[in-house]
Amino acid sequence: MHKPSVAELRPVVHPEGVKDRRSGEHWAGRLYMRELSLRVDPYLVNTRITPNQLTHLMVVAGVLAGAALLVPGLAGALLGALLIQLYLLLDCVDGEVARWRGQTSITGVYLDRVGHYLSEAALLVGFGLRAADLFHREGATSNWMWAFLGTVAALGAILIKAETDLVDVARARSGLPAVKDEAAVPRSSGLAVARKAAAALKFHRLVGGVEASLLILLVAIGDAVRGDLFFTRLGVAVLAAIAVVQTLLHLVSILASSRLK
Repeated sequence: MHKPSVAELRPVVHPEGVKDRRSGEHWAGRLYMRELSLRVDPYLVNTRITPNQLTHLMVVAGVLAGAALLVPGLAGALLGALLIQLYLLLDCVDGEVARWRGQTSITGVYLDRVGHYLSEAALLVGFGLRAADLFHREGATSNWMWAFLGTVAALGAILIKAETDLVDVARARSGLPAVKDEAAVPRSSGLAVARKAAAALKFHRLVGGVEASLLILLVAIGDAVRGDLFFTRLGVAVLAAIAVVQTLLHLVSILASSRLK
């Protein structure tokens, strides 16, 4: 069976606009992962594995990334970050294989969204449990407040995604087409300025899977130098605060925009 080349795959699996989707393509995908996935696709497109099975593997990798954070020390944070990279690779590959075979489906889109919810929540819950120090370092005691804050961050990450997805649900139930990116511009000039400022700072992205995994790895390095969990606990608190604030701001932005018109 013919193994397609990267040149043959590219126009089919990366149709015009895929990398340019403002709200649908992660910066890591545009920067490097889409090119890496193109090198993986030729080994998968002629196999019996289905796009939905690849999506299931994506979810497993994402959830395992959260579980990996229970491994103490730098090793757990590094393993978590690597698993999130695998999660991102599979997130690219499943859709590309589906496009090459002509097997795109509503089920695949649904599984993909559920996978993002589960994986990013698992990572943040795992981060909170890591900060709680379940394995009791010498002279340390567990503090479940950190586990609670990690859960708050996870809930915020889920709600932010849900707020976006529910726009299309509301529009569909009202007989309207799915929202377009240009419809996301707030009607209020003040909110538009605030939205541009938030987009420029991009602090809200820290609760996303890739960014959070890199932050977790960074604070783990700091903890390894200090010999405690100071930076991990600071990171959990920061992500919980960002998640709460961003959940509220995102909801206000949607309600004040033309998305629900």
